[in-house]
Amino acid sequence: MMKTISALIALVAFGAATGSAAQDGRFGTTTLTAGMHLIKAEVAATEAQRAQGLMHRESMPANAGMVFVFDAPATQCMWMKNTLLPLSVAFIDAGGTIVNIRDMQPQTLDSHCSTKGVPVKYALEMNRGWFQQKHIKPGMKIGNLPPQR
Repeated sequence: MMKTISALIALVAFGAATGSAAQDGRFGTTTLTAGMHLIKAEVAATEAQRAQGLMHRESMPANAGMVFVFDAPATQCMWMKNTLLPLSVAFIDAGGTIVNIRDMQPQTLDSHCSTKGVPVKYALEMNRGWFQQKHIKPGMKIGNLPPQR
């Protein structure tokens, strides 16, 4: 009986671990370019993926981020509900040009929006300060963005 309970506990623990890994791994990845810099970006292209975003993450590698692909170009806003990391977000038009960049505080409900009247197709979240440290500014291009749907 004790072996059966131990086996059951091990199976439940394995299932919890693989379930967590599956949750973390549900985003595809791509390599973006920002000037001479390469970014390993997870891709949030569905409504469910965009809603989850980087919530509950405790760390993110230095040149990693998440690119959000929106269904249609429009004014877009981001927030930081359940997001533990301080982030910067670049709003990017359909041609890959950065429209504006906003810094965001963790675990807040403040809206951080693209420039009003300038439709964007993408948002790229990176560790806070990444764009500034790399001298990436509005008007510059992000390359290799995921195809538009």
